[in-house]
Amino acid sequence: MKGFSHFMSGVAVASFGPWAIEAARNGNPLFFILGGACGILPDTIDFKFYRFFYKHDVYVEPDPQAPDPQYVADEVARTIALAVDEKRYIRLKLSSIRLGADFWQQYAVTFDNDKLEVAVKFGPVVNTGQVPVEGTENRYPTVARAKIKAKVIQTYDAALKVDIFDGPTIGFNPLPNGDLDLEFLPWHREWSHSLTVGAILGVLVGAVAWLASGWAMAWQCFVTIAACYGVHVVEDQLGHMGSNIFYPITKLRTPGLHWMHSGDGLPNFLTVWISCLLIFWNLYRGQPNMTYHFTFLHLMMVGLVVPGLAFGALRWLLNRGQRVEVAAGDDADDEWNESKAAG
Repeated sequence: MKGFSHFMSGVAVASFGPWAIEAARNGNPLFFILGGACGILPDTIDFKFYRFFYKHDVYVEPDPQAPDPQYVADEVARTIALAVDEKRYIRLKLSSIRLGADFWQQYAVTFDNDKLEVAVKFGPVVNTGQVPVEGTENRYPTVARAKIKAKVIQTYDAALKVDIFDGPTIGFNPLPNGDLDLEFLPWHREWSHSLTVGAILGVLVGAVAWLASGWAMAWQCFVTIAACYGVHVVEDQLGHMGSNIFYPITKLRTPGLHWMHSGDGLPNFLTVWISCLLIFWNLYRGQPNMTYHFTFLHLMMVGLVVPGLAFGALRWLLNRGQRVEVAAGDDADDEWNESKAAG
């Protein structure tokens, strides 16, 4: 899911703590701030910090003065040979090609397992908004190819496209049958996306709170942090990429349920809207002497079910007889593009 959706989920989970409502009534938003911060913290760790310290085995750095697609193809093939020959996990960094203050050379890497080839195609020059510069589409019409030593298995459809700012990391993991499993952004959803890490963070902050304010504040901080951090991990399991749920007990990502993509509009909207309804409900039931009373079921019917049915009916009426197809990327691809757009 997108960052704002995770943020609102964290705030909603925090609102279930009676201590959070009580503190808010007294003018202290601490627990709501903790909830929102922990809701987005796993992705913040990965995209804003960890990826800059991640170690790579091979760097592909095309010359901006003379970009050569064949160089990229040969380096990718060499990396694959290294993983096959040494039978170990190899991390490859595809660096971006900056041509000027606001211009980048776009290129894409694809694998043809039938021919055992890697193909590299240079696309147009794009600006920082990822808009192609007119007249550069066919600047490099030739597709560079190089033979590879093993099949490369992509378990999801993340596009290996490089353009603005930073380039992606690819991990090649040798499989028992001799193929290579391709991991897109191996530094993402690694140790940071773990329920145990959320619990450990809760213990550390709880210890500080215990020294400052006593036992009650300590366990309240622990529950808030562990729960709000954990809801991010649980939400990511609804997608494709999954998370390393119990690091360091587990070392690999647990595949997601494939119910959605992180960039899908409807799931993100529903997450934010339901979070707002839950926050409203928890604030309402925490207020004494309310003059108007309603139940949780009443709130969900008025705030979610009835508008949802009305929206569904309107959408059906407007799209009758039309086949609507929405192109969606992979979880990692969606999040990677979002992080690049944010700079």
